[in-house]
Amino acid sequence: MEKEKQASGAAKEKEFFAPYDFHAKLPLGQAIPLGLQHVLAMFVGNLTPILIITSACAAMSDAAEFAAIQVSLLQNAMLLAGVVTLIQLFAIGPMGGKVPIIMGTSSGFIGVFQSVANVMGGGILAYGAMMGASIIGGLFEGVHGFFLKPLRRFFPAVVTGTVVLSIGLSLISVGVASFGGGSGAQDYGSVENLLIALAVLVVILIFKHCTKGILSYSCILLGIIFGYILCAILPMFLSPTGVTAEGVEYTKAWVLNWDKVAAASWFAVPEIMPVPVVFDMRAIAPVMIMFVVTAVETVGDISGVMEGGMGREATDKELSGGIICDGLGSSLAAVFGVLPNTSFSQNVGLVTMTKVVNRFALACGAVFLILCGLFPKLAAIVSIMPQSVLGGAAVIMFSSIVMSGIQLITREPLTARSMTIVSVALGLGYGLGANSAVLAGLPQAVQLVFGGSGIVPAAFVAIILNILLPKEKAAENA
Repeated sequence: MEKEKQASGAAKEKEFFAPYDFHAKLPLGQAIPLGLQHVLAMFVGNLTPILIITSACAAMSDAAEFAAIQVSLLQNAMLLAGVVTLIQLFAIGPMGGKVPIIMGTSSGFIGVFQSVANVMGGGILAYGAMMGASIIGGLFEGVHGFFLKPLRRFFPAVVTGTVVLSIGLSLISVGVASFGGGSGAQDYGSVENLLIALAVLVVILIFKHCTKGILSYSCILLGIIFGYILCAILPMFLSPTGVTAEGVEYTKAWVLNWDKVAAASWFAVPEIMPVPVVFDMRAIAPVMIMFVVTAVETVGDISGVMEGGMGREATDKELSGGIICDGLGSSLAAVFGVLPNTSFSQNVGLVTMTKVVNRFALACGAVFLILCGLFPKLAAIVSIMPQSVLGGAAVIMFSSIVMSGIQLITREPLTARSMTIVSVALGLGYGLGANSAVLAGLPQAVQLVFGGSGIVPAAFVAIILNILLPKEKAAENA
């Protein structure tokens, strides 16, 4: 009898710790909600870059053509995010790092692609040139992944930690913008949006720290579900519309648009090459530079998720496979008319916070993304999530990335050299990214690379200082 109790206790312990084990088997009832919260965390961010770039191209030319294919492009974006994530999780030969990373459409290329659209006059031609540049740039990044090992010495913990830290810092402002209802909302910063976001955050904290097991590590999902329910019942007590200073009526940002769900079709077949691919050096040159940058960011993301989720540094094989997947996945996405695919920092924050690294759970999220690509009505339910609901979860997730960066930096005792690297990289590098106007006198190519976010300049400065600053001699024992 005693042995049976011990065996039962051991089984329960194994079941509890399974979500924290990358390779462990996990019951489907646990894996689905854990995977679903990853989808909710990145869904909007996965689609937003395509909406921005297609709108920019359509505004210059071929508006009717873009209106006809935009839904297909969004559909393909979800499908490809799921497919490339599965490759990252399980690997196909050297492609894939077997790391707990969710892949999705990169927002880092928005600035470069907007410039390409301006130079080429927008329209289908410009968008096709972006796809051609993405195919070549993705292959370029993939080749870099094969040679990562000799380059690894340029990415010690102090460099990758600084990159991870800058990723977290750059995302916090995004999370706060969502917290207020989304920066483009008419009622941005309203009391309603702030209280909804705060309520979601509080619910997440309660489930995270006041419960155990599935309720604890599904805290993000439960918080977002609570946000949906709250937004569904609020119209019973508050007006769903507001009036601008000019007297124009608008729908408040927290209102759930169920009409969008009703209008969505049940099933749709993804279209290959919805846009003719064009190879133009005006697009290829700046995009290739950005692929080098995104490789550095991916190194930071993988380092952050391994440190934050597994408590160890990423291996050469994991980093190499991750970058190869990042690059070749982007080339594959371009064939389907989708912007480059990369590791999603939002999900790094989610893993860091929950410590859930189980591959099967993340694979369930990837499968859900694929289903969203095949069943638009399912995607529509996720797409109507109010920004304030997402913001309540995003603020805490992105802050967790900052802590992962600090953990990486402090893995070894801080020296004068390492403190100089971190302080100068964050001060100068991130400062330039946050105040891009200071770069107005420099060539446009430099502005595009260094002025988009704090991540790129911080990574660049950290790498350069790590190369140039002399290493400190080990202190001699007295």
